[in-house]
Amino acid sequence: MRLRNITGSREAVAKDRYVIIEPEKLKGIWHSKFGNNNPIHLEIGAGKGQFIMELANRNPNINYIAIERYSSVLLRALEKRGESGFDNLYFIRFDAEYLNTIFAEDEIERIYLNFSDPWPKDRHVKRRLTSRNFLSKYEKCLKKDGELIFKTDNRSLFDFSLEELEAAKWSIKNISYDLHKSEYVVDNIMTEYEERFVSEGKPIHMMRIHR
Repeated sequence: MRLRNITGSREAVAKDRYVIIEPEKLKGIWHSKFGNNNPIHLEIGAGKGQFIMELANRNPNINYIAIERYSSVLLRALEKRGESGFDNLYFIRFDAEYLNTIFAEDEIERIYLNFSDPWPKDRHVKRRLTSRNFLSKYEKCLKKDGELIFKTDNRSLFDFSLEELEAAKWSIKNISYDLHKSEYVVDNIMTEYEERFVSEGKPIHMMRIHR
């Protein structure tokens, strides 16, 4: 699906008070931005923000950071956020490739990957957010008992992810090839993509993994 560029989106995003402009300066001291020592959870590829905003609304005692690479998409998330009352969520327009420049060791308790780009061509394997390339980055910033939760409708990407986590010596806590027919659906929050796929009858694959 082609991403529609919104003129002026980069400038609009940069002016928003819930967007961190220089995240590198907060490496190791993210708690100071939130003004508390609550756990920090991270979503990589937040899209239009439905998932992360619902999480932040439900869990005021958890701090959330949402990374989105594209300004036009992030702008839509910020428009949805509007003047919502919760103050435990910040956004970053950022490429996850450089994750370790903005988060220190043991700084993140949980990472969410929702319906990430499958990058189907072999030459793009390292760009997949569940590749061992990225798992090594997550390992550096996750707490010792931290975890990663991944959801996708793409079976090929899911199977690839299972192979990569084994190679990287990660372990599985929970797994389902059809989340919405499993016991794990109880606390599930759907993204915009997930709502569409479920309405089309597509199974959602989910894994919860840890270092």
